[in-house]
Amino acid sequence: MTTSPFDSYRPPEEGGRRRRRSGVRGAVSGAVSDASRGMGRGRTSWLNRDGGGRREAPAVPDAEFSSYYGRAIIKPVPWKHEIPAYLFVGGVAAGSGIIAAGAAATGRELLRRNSRLTAMAGVAVSGALLVADLGRPERFLNMMRTVKLTSPMSVGTWILSGYAAFAGATTASEVARMLPLPERGPVGVLARLVRAVDNPASVGQALFAAPLAAYTSVLLSDTVIPVWLESRRELPFVFVGSAALASAGVQLVLTPTDQTGPARRFALIGVVTELLAMHRLEEHLTELDLDEPVRTGAGGSKLRLARALTVAGGLGTLLAGRSRVAAVASGLALASASSLTRFGIVEAGIESATDPKYTVGPQKRRLEERRDRGQVHDSVVTVR
Repeated sequence: MTTSPFDSYRPPEEGGRRRRRSGVRGAVSGAVSDASRGMGRGRTSWLNRDGGGRREAPAVPDAEFSSYYGRAIIKPVPWKHEIPAYLFVGGVAAGSGIIAAGAAATGRELLRRNSRLTAMAGVAVSGALLVADLGRPERFLNMMRTVKLTSPMSVGTWILSGYAAFAGATTASEVARMLPLPERGPVGVLARLVRAVDNPASVGQALFAAPLAAYTSVLLSDTVIPVWLESRRELPFVFVGSAALASAGVQLVLTPTDQTGPARRFALIGVVTELLAMHRLEEHLTELDLDEPVRTGAGGSKLRLARALTVAGGLGTLLAGRSRVAAVASGLALASASSLTRFGIVEAGIESATDPKYTVGPQKRRLEERRDRGQVHDSVVTVR
């Protein structure tokens, strides 16, 4: 007779009155005797504890999900402060390009100059933060070997590069205006060339600004992180409104109030856009039972503070045309609100990835919705 290590897991025999039988014949007779006693006298054993073979209990009780061996189902992104800072600075650069185009069209020279220099500085800092996260500069250049339209990272790399090219041209034009350059010689020829491409570069910068402000939201949504994935329809509006807040707030601080009319109007548009988009995002996540990460914890605290600063900055912007102090205070509040929004969204997403219930819940909901529509032979849990 062979034995197995699993024989030690056999539950003890009941009653304590059974005799040991040796050999295969004894084992068979013992099993028959046990079955006859269980069926004839109504006694139960560990195999038929619910009343015999006619009503057998399940071998394994129904499990209630709590975790996957104590681990998260999906792996949170290993991002540190560089990525949310990159999202914020990129928004400042994008919005500044739009303000610069408006200032150039309305003849506000100081606002145009400050916006263009801010946009160029934002592009430079964004590139440095992105390279710092990648670890090696050549990894950024490696992403430019091809154009892959189905990859938000590839498309975003080309959007950032195109915006940087136009921003560089407009910045060079401003530098040529500020410096006393000679009219003759190679330097003079270069200065005239830069001034000639000023208007086309300003238009190109404005056209690339909106995609630059929105593509980072698509980059977040194109992941399996529950909060980012489920808010993919609202997140672009949040990021575009946040970019308007950040860029307008910076110009309210840097530029005299008599030239900040376009920036103030741009700020009010950003305030309304972000407040409405965040409200819709939270309502949508509440319907899916995913609102806890954006309402509680570190991410929720940042988002609540961002909302308060957005409202305060918006109210202050209405008075910023008369008071320089109000303009600076409102600008700082709006820029801080935009930064807190970016950091809060990132932290809320990472928090939702660490708790398995935020992954399993939406999957079960999608299965139930398809089964309600009659798709009973489908067990796909991904988004369609």
